[in-house]
Amino acid sequence: MTYDRLVCANCAAPVSEGRCPVCRANRERLQQENFFAGLNPLTLIALLAVLIAAVALLAQQTV
Repeated sequence: MTYDRLVCANCAAPVSEGRCPVCRANRERLQQENFFAGLNPLTLIALLAVLIAAVALLAQQTV
């Protein structure tokens, strides 16, 4: 989940705005998490397809 859709329980503002210390701390924590966690599922599928195509091309060149 991305932090742009989260609402802070402390100040009731979007976490992405970082209005209070709680928002800023959670925004920082979410930005440091895994890069792939914030990606759209279709983007992940596209990256996987590109990776499979690259491996297939490398396998074809070595044969």
